[in-house]
Amino acid sequence: MFDEQAILSELQFKAVRSSGAGGQHVNKTASKVELTFDLENSQFLSEHQKMLLKKNLQSRLTNNIVLMMQCGESRSQHQNKSIIIKRFLDLLKDNLVEEKERIPTKTPKRAKRRRLKNKRIKSEKKANRKPPEF
Repeated sequence: MFDEQAILSELQFKAVRSSGAGGQHVNKTASKVELTFDLENSQFLSEHQKMLLKKNLQSRLTNNIVLMMQCGESRSQHQNKSIIIKRFLDLLKDNLVEEKERIPTKTPKRAKRRRLKNKRIKSEKKANRKPPEF
């Protein structure tokens, strides 16, 4: 599929101050980790893989075709980094799988009969609501 170590060498990490509760610890430590991956300039993904990722991760990519992720769940920068790497690799694995094309099946005759029967019953019900003609 792809070489994980090679892909990891292309990642860029940035540690920033985390938000939320934590008091003084949050204010003075940069424990949140931001990961950026330049999909367009990746040397270890084929053009087909890049196309698949662009299509599947369209809403998560910036205008420059860069994937950005962040993790600030833990108080430890190292834990956040390992969490975000795992998430990134899972995201790539999930989105590099091509969807199988659905083979359309015929509607069973029984289903068609049931639909037409219900349609006829509904039609009769509405026809019975009309005032009688003289």
